[in-house]
Amino acid sequence: MTAEPFSRLAPFIQDHIWRQGWTEIRSVQAAACAAILDTDDHVLITSGTASGKTEAALLPILTQLHGDPPSSIGVLYIGPLKALINDQFFRLEGLLADSGLPVEAWHGDVSAARKRRTLQRARGLLQITPESLEALLLRRANLLAQVFGDLRFVVIDEVHAFMADERGRQVLCLLERLERVIKSPPRRVGLSATLGDVGLAGAWLKAGTGRDVQVVQDTGGRRRLQLALEHFSSQKVEGDESSPPTEVPGLYEHLYAHTLDRKSLIFRNTRQGVEDTVVALRDLAQRGGTADLYHVHHGSVATAYREDAERAMKEEGVPACTVATVTLELGIDLGQLERVLQVDPPPSVSSFVQRLGRTGRRGEPGEMILYTLGREDPDAPPHRRLPWSLLQTVAMVQLYLEERWVEPARQPRLPFSLLVHQTLAALEQYGEQHPRELAARVLTLTPFQQVAHEQYRALLHHLLGTELIQRTDEGGLIVGLSGERLVADWRFYAVFPEVPEYPVFHGTSQIGTLSSLPEVGQVISLTGRAWRVTERDETRREVFVQRARGRNTSAWLGGGGEVHDRVVQKMREVLVGETHYPYLQPAAQRRLAEARHLAQTSGLLTGPLHPLSERQLLYLPWRGTRVHRSIGTLLAEVQTRFTVDHNDTPFSLVLNGTEAEVRAYLSTGLPDPGSLRTQLRQTLLASSTPLGDQKFDRFVPRPLLVEAHLGDDLDLVQALEDLRNLAP
Repeated sequence: MTAEPFSRLAPFIQDHIWRQGWTEIRSVQAAACAAILDTDDHVLITSGTASGKTEAALLPILTQLHGDPPSSIGVLYIGPLKALINDQFFRLEGLLADSGLPVEAWHGDVSAARKRRTLQRARGLLQITPESLEALLLRRANLLAQVFGDLRFVVIDEVHAFMADERGRQVLCLLERLERVIKSPPRRVGLSATLGDVGLAGAWLKAGTGRDVQVVQDTGGRRRLQLALEHFSSQKVEGDESSPPTEVPGLYEHLYAHTLDRKSLIFRNTRQGVEDTVVALRDLAQRGGTADLYHVHHGSVATAYREDAERAMKEEGVPACTVATVTLELGIDLGQLERVLQVDPPPSVSSFVQRLGRTGRRGEPGEMILYTLGREDPDAPPHRRLPWSLLQTVAMVQLYLEERWVEPARQPRLPFSLLVHQTLAALEQYGEQHPRELAARVLTLTPFQQVAHEQYRALLHHLLGTELIQRTDEGGLIVGLSGERLVADWRFYAVFPEVPEYPVFHGTSQIGTLSSLPEVGQVISLTGRAWRVTERDETRREVFVQRARGRNTSAWLGGGGEVHDRVVQKMREVLVGETHYPYLQPAAQRRLAEARHLAQTSGLLTGPLHPLSERQLLYLPWRGTRVHRSIGTLLAEVQTRFTVDHNDTPFSLVLNGTEAEVRAYLSTGLPDPGSLRTQLRQTLLASSTPLGDQKFDRFVPRPLLVEAHLGDDLDLVQALEDLRNLAP
């Protein structure tokens, strides 16, 4: 074992390391020791899953606290999931048993009595979710200086997950609000296994602090990988042109054969996909006379079922297979996982890397089987006969293998939903404030620094009209009557959008939830089993079921994510090229070869415009979701006679017009970006089309939602450039 970093650690940590039988301090842990112990900077630690990132951060942090104990909670650990916090809690208890430093968890499942004890002794390390930290700032505002007055470090786990969404922006607000009430700003330590742009991550981590960031990256060699990509095809279903295939011959049999007698994890992108897969695998196991080793893990099954799945995966020496959505993508320890299987393209390259990282621990190669599904229809136009899911999956894999590229997190300029939330939070935390004082407090938070004062004034005026806030006789602002009801509800603490939930009961036990109310007699799939609805209580929003045979689609709300420009451009490279990808299995190799031949012989690669009929034109922009959406919006706005079909395929548009008409218009009729924004603004203001999909967007006036949509959801400059390039 390397002596220098080991010798710097606190004696109780050295003892723990010896008891655990460690033979070395890993390179990332040694580098983190130097960054944390020898500088006052923030630290970003990026390394693969199961590479010791958590220990890399906590060993030197706890060493500092042991030598100079803080007079309050010394370390605040922010994790994205309660399950991840619970998992870390048990690991840390063993490490800290002899240190005298308590470790406490704080989230919705922790009892009120335990939380009171934590506040009373306020020492050591506190693990918390963003939602619980929000509640703590609002409900215990008078105790913050006492509980966090000597806070030294904030550890943010899974930085890449926080950077990409509204919760991460909430975390930045929470940290800046907390730092305003304690005596010295704590250092931030970020942990992440998947980062595309370390510079962006460092900027996010240090936001609002003015402190530098030390980046600690794993210098170990590249992991060994064993990848395979299988492709399965189904025949066209009459009358069903666009929906993805769900019943594909051979898919479930292949999954069954490759998950027997091992620890494996199957990822599906939807809850319905999870349910269908587990039902099919259990049916195959019953017919084959093998054990039912299959478990379900997604956000709509009851906690007990998810915990059963996690326990089964951790149990050594016993085969188990869990089918999951994104709920098992993050770093909950699943033990020695042997194989990951992914059906359909991963949601992103970042998700692919994160899911791949679940295997390959203890020096074993990372092993992953990917599956793409397609529908064969020899009568369809050439672009519909392309295996889009196969191209997308290969592109994602190659971007990581060739470039180690993952999608950079894009931060919105105008996050008005979060601004509503943080405005109400500021009034709840601090009480009455003059509008100028409130603006100074809220608009200086990092996520809102591009919001203009006039825009905030318009938002406050609108909130006054909805009685979320109200004006006092002295001219100050306070939480209004409607706002009080909103803020008093525990769901206020979360900023992610909610979906309707109908609890489903078998007897007195809740087995999960649905996001729509099924009919009595309907058969639904939940927990990987079939249930018949026997009763529904519309007043209490409850559903009661009994076991049944058969399957049916259970309605859950939700949609697909966005595909990055770089992924779609790589898809075209894969289609144009001649590269042989060794991980493609025979059916996938054959399908890619057919697609390449079709693309060449049909002329799909000669340009972006292709006649489909005398009055219909196919446009293949080879762009990601944001630019693709912008092109469709622009064409629909500036030339209504070119009716645009957005639903042809995810990567194409169909225009009603001839190529000559379209090119002639594009050569003279396109406005400049400023005029286009003005025109679109007027159209959107007059329209009733819903805008904004964040939780509190319903409280934002439409003119502000329009500005956010134009600036954050669309890329009009790139769309105009692409269309101008089509002109003769």
